[in-house]
Amino acid sequence: MRLVSAGFYSMEKLVKNDPKITRAWCFYDWANSVYSLVITTAIFPIYYVALTKKETGDQVSFFGWDISASVLYSYALTGAFLIIAFLSPLLTALADSGGNKKSFMRFFCYMGSLACMGLFFFTEQTFSLSVLLFMIAAIGYSGSIVFYNAYLPEIATEDQFDRLSAKGFSLGYIGSMILLIISLVLVMYKEMFGFTDGNLPARISFLLTGLWWFGFAQYSFAYLPHNPYQKETKGNFLLNGFRELGIVVRQLKHLPMLKRFLLAFFFYNMGVQTVMYVASLFGSKELGLPSEDLITVLLIIQAVAIGGAYFFAWLSGRIGNIKAIAITVIVWVGITIGAYFITTGTQYYVLAFVVGAVMGGIQALSRSTYSKLLPETTDHASYFSFYDICDKVGLALGSLAFGVTQQIFGSMRNSILTLLIFFVIGLIILLTIKSKKLSGAEDKPVPILA
Repeated sequence: MRLVSAGFYSMEKLVKNDPKITRAWCFYDWANSVYSLVITTAIFPIYYVALTKKETGDQVSFFGWDISASVLYSYALTGAFLIIAFLSPLLTALADSGGNKKSFMRFFCYMGSLACMGLFFFTEQTFSLSVLLFMIAAIGYSGSIVFYNAYLPEIATEDQFDRLSAKGFSLGYIGSMILLIISLVLVMYKEMFGFTDGNLPARISFLLTGLWWFGFAQYSFAYLPHNPYQKETKGNFLLNGFRELGIVVRQLKHLPMLKRFLLAFFFYNMGVQTVMYVASLFGSKELGLPSEDLITVLLIIQAVAIGGAYFFAWLSGRIGNIKAIAITVIVWVGITIGAYFITTGTQYYVLAFVVGAVMGGIQALSRSTYSKLLPETTDHASYFSFYDICDKVGLALGSLAFGVTQQIFGSMRNSILTLLIFFVIGLIILLTIKSKKLSGAEDKPVPILA
C-alpha cells in the first residue's frame, strides 16, 4: 500500500485478468473505432471532397477565410490534436489524483459521439460550423482513448498485454466494418431507400456513427472499474493534479528506454496516422477513384488488419516487441515509396492490402509495448498522457507538414515523401532500444519515486 497525494488505495481490491472486465475493455474499441473508419478515413473525407469540389478548384470560405478545402482539412486536424495534446497531461493527472479515470473517459466519449451526430446537419450552408464539429469529434475521440488505454496495465497482467491489445483493435476493425457496410449500402442504393437528396445517406452515416459509439460504450462503462486503487480526493482538486503530473515527470527521468520508445513512436506514428487520415483524399484527388471503390478498399484494409493484429502479437512473442514493430515500420517505408509512384486503381488496391497487413500490428504492439515499459505505478492515465501527446502532436505535425507541402508544391505525392522521412527517423531510434523485457526476458521493475 502506498500513500499518494490524493489519498489511499488498496491493491487487494484490483483483480487482474477478470474476463468480464477485459471483455468490456476490448469492447470499447468496438464502440469507438467506427469514428476512426467512418469519420476520419472513409465516408466523411469523401463527402467533404464532394461537397467542396468545384469547377474552379476547391477553395472554400471558413468563417470568411478563403482557403483550399484539403488544406483546411489538414489544419482542422492539426488544431484538434494540438488542443487535446495540451490538455491531456493535466486532465489525466486530475483523473489519477482522484481515481476519476472512467468519468473523464465517459465525458470525452459523449463529447465526440454527440459531435458526430451533429455532422448529420453538414451542408454547404453549415460548412464552417460543421468543420468545428469535426474538430470537436476528433478531440472527444482522442480524449477518451488516453483514459481507455490507461486501463490496460490495470486490468491485465503483462503477459496478456499483446493479446488484449490485438483483441481490442480486432474488435474495432470488425465493428467499424459492419457500420461501414451499412453506410455503403445506404450510399450505393439510395434510390431503393427513397432518398431524393444525394447527400443524405452520407449524413445518416455520421448520425449512425455517433449513436453506435454512444450506445455500445455503455457496455464498457458498466463493467470497467471506476476507482480500482480506491483513491480519495483530498484538498484542492487542481493542485492534486499538478502534484501527480510532477511525480510522473520526475519518474520519466529514470526511464531511458521508455523515453526512447516514446521518441521512436512519435516519428513512426506520425507517418502511420497521417497516412490513414489522408488515404481517401489521395485516392480521390490524385487517382480520381470513385467513392464506392474507395470505401471498398477501406473494407479490405479493415479485414486484413484483423489478421495482422493477431499475427504481430504472435510474432512479438517469438522475436520481441521491438523487432516486430521494426518490421512493420520497414514495411511502412515501402508503402510510402510505393504510394509516390502509383498511378492506377489496381496499384492502389494492392498497396491498401499491404497497409491493412501492418496497420493492426503496429497499432496494437505500440500500445502493449508502452504498457510493458511502464514502472510499477497507479498513475497509468498520467503516463499514457505522454503516449497520447506523442500520438497527437505527431499527428498534428504530420498533417501540418502534409498540408504545407501540398500547398507549396501543389501535389499530395510530394507530401508523401515528407512522411517517408518520419518513418526512417522512427526506425533508426527504434533499433537503438535494447530492453530484455521487450525481447522475452524480464527487466527489474523501476521503483516509484515519492
